Amino acid sequence: MLTSRHVSRWRLVKSSIALSLLLSASSAVNALQDADNTSSPSTSVNPLQYEDTFNLEFVANPQFISDDTVIYSRQSMDIMTDGRQSRLWQVNIKSGEHRPFIADDVSLSQATLSPNGNYIAYTKSVKGQAQLHLYYLDTRQSVRLTNLTETPRQITWSNDSKTLAFTLFDEAPQKPIFTGMPAKPKGANWAETATYIDATQYRGDGRGYLREGYDQIFVLPIEGGTPRKLTSGNFPSGGTLSFSNDNEWVYFATPHREDYALHPLVSDIYKVNIETLDIEQVTAIEGPEGRPSISPDGKYLAFTQLNDRKLSYQNSDLVVMELESGEVTRLTTSLDRSLGQFVWRQNSRGLVFSYPDSGETKLAAVNLNGDVKPLDIAIGGQAFGRPYTSGDFAISKKGDIVYTTASRTMPGDLALYRKGKQDSVLTHLNDDALGHKTLAKVEDLTVISSYDEREIDAWVAYPPGFDATKTYPLILEIHGGPHAAYGPHFAMEIQLMAAKGYVVVWSNPRGSSSYGEDFGNLIHHNYPSNDFNDLMDVVDAVVAKGNIDTENLFITGGSGGGVLTAWSIGMTDRFAAAVVAKPVINWVSFALTADAYPYFSQYWMADKPWNIADKLWKRSPLSLVGDVTTPTMLLTGEADYRTPISESEQYYQALKLQGVDAAMVRIPGASHGIASRPSRLIQKVGNILAWFERYATAPKEKD
Repeated sequence: MLTSRHVSRWRLVKSSIALSLLLSASSAVNALQDADNTSSPSTSVNPLQYEDTFNLEFVANPQFISDDTVIYSRQSMDIMTDGRQSRLWQVNIKSGEHRPFIADDVSLSQATLSPNGNYIAYTKSVKGQAQLHLYYLDTRQSVRLTNLTETPRQITWSNDSKTLAFTLFDEAPQKPIFTGMPAKPKGANWAETATYIDATQYRGDGRGYLREGYDQIFVLPIEGGTPRKLTSGNFPSGGTLSFSNDNEWVYFATPHREDYALHPLVSDIYKVNIETLDIEQVTAIEGPEGRPSISPDGKYLAFTQLNDRKLSYQNSDLVVMELESGEVTRLTTSLDRSLGQFVWRQNSRGLVFSYPDSGETKLAAVNLNGDVKPLDIAIGGQAFGRPYTSGDFAISKKGDIVYTTASRTMPGDLALYRKGKQDSVLTHLNDDALGHKTLAKVEDLTVISSYDEREIDAWVAYPPGFDATKTYPLILEIHGGPHAAYGPHFAMEIQLMAAKGYVVVWSNPRGSSSYGEDFGNLIHHNYPSNDFNDLMDVVDAVVAKGNIDTENLFITGGSGGGVLTAWSIGMTDRFAAAVVAKPVINWVSFALTADAYPYFSQYWMADKPWNIADKLWKRSPLSLVGDVTTPTMLLTGEADYRTPISESEQYYQALKLQGVDAAMVRIPGASHGIASRPSRLIQKVGNILAWFERYATAPKEKD
C-alpha cells in the first residue's frame, strides 16, 4: 500500500478497476500457456539450479559458406575459467548434419568468410594476445598471419579476397607534466609514479582507465607480414569497414576532429586509398553517420544516419547513397524503430535489416525506394541473463535466411527461413542441459496505464509446478537503459527466480525502446516520472489475477532499473524488500563521475548539471530517501564506471542514517555488466533472493 502522504504522487488503482486493466493473451499459444500455468502442480518438477548456468549455450554470428552450409560461433560457458568459449561449428541446412568446423579446442572469434568462399579469417589467442589467422577451406589448414601487440577488430575482406582490413589501437603514450624527479637510489622502494591525465575520455566501463591513443585502420595481404597503417590523427578512425568495388578504397566512419570526445554523436563517412593514403570525405549530413556498407555491384553505399535533435531517445535511419550521383535516400524513417543489423541482398536492389518492435527483434526487407516489407521472423536468444531483445541473422546468395531463435524456454538456436516454406530449427544446443528441467512458463500480459491509458507490455513467469489454488511471492524485475526493451525471451535470471518459488513480472514502461520515438521520449528530461505509475499498474494487474501474496511483494532492477527501484521505494512502502542494482542515485554526481559524461550531460540533461541542480535533484532517488522504509540491498560491481559504485555508496549511507535496514553487496572486478561471467550471474541472483527471503513472511492462504 502507498503511504498516505504519497497518494497524490501515485493515483492508486482500486481493485475493481485493476481487474479491468488486464487484457487477455493475444494468441492461441499464450492461451495454451495460460491453461498450463493454472493447472495442478506437476508431480515431477525438476527446477533449475544455480550450477545450470554453466551449462548454457547459444548461437552467434551465423554465416553461409555455401548455399547449403552455415557456420556459426557456438558460445558456451567454461566452469574452469568462469567465462565464455567460442568455437566454430557448421550445419548443413539440407541434411541437418551438425559438426565442428575447425577442430581446435580454443576460443575463436570474428570468423569472416572471404568473398570467393575459399578462406575464413579469424582471431585466436596466442600466448594471451589475439592474432589474426587464416583457414583454407579446401585443405582445412590454418595459418597464423600476424604477430600483434593489440587486438585486431572489424576484420573485413577486399572483394578480390587478397587483402584484409582491420582496426588496431594505436597507442600515443601521455607524457608526464613533471619530469624533475630525482634519481632513485639503488635498492630503494619508492611509491608508484603518479599518473597524469588530461584526456576528456579517460576511463571506460569494462575497460578501466584508458591508455592514450586511437583506433586506426590497417591492411594486410593474406600471405601475412606486417600490417600497414592507412589512417592517422588524434581521433579514432574505424568502426565498420567496407572496400570499394575496385578494392582501391576503404570506407569508414570517423569524427575527424580532435575534440570528438566532447561531441559524442559527431561522425561522418570517409574513404582512404590503400595505396596513396589519400582520404576523402563521403558524407556531411547533419548528425552522425556510420556503419558504411558498399552494395555487391559497387554502385551504392548503405549507412546509418541519425537526425540528432539532442533527445535522449533517437532512432537512426538506414540510408543509401548512389555513389555516382551522390543522391541520398532515407529508407526506414517511416518505420520509427531503431536500426539493428543490416545486410545487402545479392542483387543490390535492397537490404534486409533487424529492428526491435514491441519487445521483440524482427526482420524486414526494404528496396532502394524505401518500401519496407516486414518478414515473418522474430530473432533473439543471445541476452541469456535478462530478457532483453537480441539476435543475429545471415542471408545466402539465393535469399535463404538463417537466424538465432527467440524462445521463452531456451537460449538461441539456429533456424532457417525460406520464403513459402515452414521455418526449421537447425540446432538444439540446450536440449541436453535443459530438456529434462521444469522451466517457468511465460505468459503475455497487457496493462493499461492508469496515468494516460497507454498500453504497457508485460510478461509473467510462473514457478515450475505452479498451483492455481495457492498464492506466491512476486518479484517485479525492471529493465535498465532506460531506453532498452525486455520481451518474452529466455532469461536465466528470471528462470532462477521462478525456480525458487517466485512469480516474476517484467515489463516495458514508458521510455522503453521498440515502441517508437514518441513513447521513448515520454521520459526525456523527465526520468523517473510516470514510468513509476506504469510499473505499479503492472504489479496491480498481476495481483488482480489472484495468485499473489500481497504481503510478499519484492522489487529489483539494474542500472535504469536500479534507478526506478530506488525511486519506487521512495514513493511507496508496498514492497517487503528491494534490491537496487548498479543505480543512479544522484543525477548531479552521476553526470560528473560516469564514463560517458559528455553524452549524459548533453542528451539526458537540459543543461550543465550545476546550472540545473535543482531540477536534477527533483528526479534523483536520493531526494526521496527520507521517505524510504523498505529494507534495501545495494548491489554493484566495484569496477563499474557507467553508474559508479559511489552512487550505491551514497544511497547505502543515506539509508543507514535513516535507520532503514540496508546492506551493500560489492562484486569485485565487475563492471556495469555484472552478469558477464557465469559465477557473477549466480552471485547476483543468489544475493537478491537471499535478501528477499530474509524479509519474506509465511505464505498467505488464497482467498
